[in-house]
Amino acid sequence: MSFVADCSVAMAWVLKDEATPATDQILDLLGIGATAYVPSLWRWEISNFLLCAERRKRVTKAEAHAHLAHLNALPIEFDETCQTQAWNTTHTLAQRHKLTSYDAAYLELAVRRGLPLASLDTALRAAAKSEKVAVLPEMCPRPGSV
Repeated sequence: MSFVADCSVAMAWVLKDEATPATDQILDLLGIGATAYVPSLWRWEISNFLLCAERRKRVTKAEAHAHLAHLNALPIEFDETCQTQAWNTTHTLAQRHKLTSYDAAYLELAVRRGLPLASLDTALRAAAKSEKVAVLPEMCPRPGSV
């Protein structure tokens, strides 16, 4: 089963203190033929998160680079069409659900492709459910996370 993956779930794949059995199961899907789809902004979000983690001494520079290499090796497909949706569908979804435009990009991609959304972000998960998009993990592992 392929899915749309946001930054919050991807960070759980590389940071031990973010991982849960549920996020590990989502990662395992990539090992059995699934593809994670992401908007092109995903690379910047991942990079920024790891930079902040490094500045907060959660990871070293070497660990951050290792995490980037690990994520780069996964079957992740970048959807460039998200950019053409930014000022229309994505903007409308952000307004409707009081999301950032960045988070709405993941929701737009999931809606357009008819895929589940993998996220730990409470507001984004609620918006997805409102739009009739399945969410992964089915039970959010940490109440109020992200």
